[in-house]
Amino acid sequence: MRSGRSESGLQYAVKGSTSKVGYCSLSIKCGTRAEGNLPEGTAHFVEHTIFKGTKRLSAARINSYLDRLGGELNAYTTKEEIVLHATVLREDIWKAVGLLLEIATQATFPEHEVETERGVILDEIISYKDSPSEDIFDTFESRFFAGSPLGRLTLGTVESVSIATVEDLREYYRRNFVPENMALCVVASGDEEELEGQVIRISKRFLRSASGSARNDKNTILPTVNSTVISTEQSEWRNPFDITEDKDNHEANAIIGAEAPSLYGEKERITAVLLANILGGPASNSLLGAELREKHGWVYSIECGYTQFSDTGLMTVSLGCDKVNLRKCLTAVDRILKKVREVEMSPRALRAAKKQLLGQLAISSDSGETQCLSMGKSLLAFGAIMPDRKVRELIESVSAEDLRLMADKIFSPDHVSRLIYL
Repeated sequence: MRSGRSESGLQYAVKGSTSKVGYCSLSIKCGTRAEGNLPEGTAHFVEHTIFKGTKRLSAARINSYLDRLGGELNAYTTKEEIVLHATVLREDIWKAVGLLLEIATQATFPEHEVETERGVILDEIISYKDSPSEDIFDTFESRFFAGSPLGRLTLGTVESVSIATVEDLREYYRRNFVPENMALCVVASGDEEELEGQVIRISKRFLRSASGSARNDKNTILPTVNSTVISTEQSEWRNPFDITEDKDNHEANAIIGAEAPSLYGEKERITAVLLANILGGPASNSLLGAELREKHGWVYSIECGYTQFSDTGLMTVSLGCDKVNLRKCLTAVDRILKKVREVEMSPRALRAAKKQLLGQLAISSDSGETQCLSMGKSLLAFGAIMPDRKVRELIESVSAEDLRLMADKIFSPDHVSRLIYL
């Protein structure tokens, strides 16, 4: 793997592969958190409309450009990122890279296209509201981070999307889509030095005039503090809640969550990743899955998720079940969380948990697309990509006491919030 920063300020990374398929991504450090005083959901609105025309290409040509090559073009928005990515045949990788850079530097936001896409986004918001198992996550985060930019809904609301103007979208784009905020990653076959040279050449062509054209103002700069778990005194927005909302749904949905380490507490972050995987990772032998789903069959789904931000993090346990099983499920979750807070894992169980996580990471990283997206996130967050060897060392260094202390810190009863949809 080779990485660096171009003259324009763009960060980049390339990785060779043996696949006939090439992958590229362009990650921009902004997201919902960078909206400032613009309408809620502006970042996601920009993500949708950025494909609707550039100085050279119409929306129709952008939409068909990679389709005609048999490739795929996509994007997504998070609290702290907008990511554009493409998958194509190896021979077409530089066409895809050029398209991503053109979209990110020359989008025009035609008014008639913006109005068309506004209707699409409004339908998306409404469809989320019709899916309680998805809507509950947005509602929980919005309540948990109330008063903070992290509390903004990524999709926005019907009201906020309805009032967002073309100039709002263009302002967000001008302010945030600058080379210093971008990370370009390519995973493709070939000599890595040659891949790097091509990335530098093609980015120079598109970014020569973009560097320095805008800067994040004080309302949109994303924090890069080296924090782990933020204390109550530091987090003015932190106010644990226990809320039940009557949604008249067929099933009950619940989320139990609390503050967790940020991106920048390296050992703490890795400990939290391992803890979340032990509690409710994708494997059927996770503590929560084994008890509530495999043993009792009480839940349709249960998982433990861990999301890291620049200055904080959030760990959640989420489940969906028949209403008659809700009380039993919540009691079981509380019992399991109490146990991991109070009882250390045995050496044998800890070794097995570490091996399982390492195996999952290895399988995931075998995907070129996953590699590409992960590389971009690492560059934006740390300015570098952690070697696999370092990841393994960090995971192996986690002790049973580290896990117990992390569980006790995160899931201490006076730190935990809960949202239930009935």
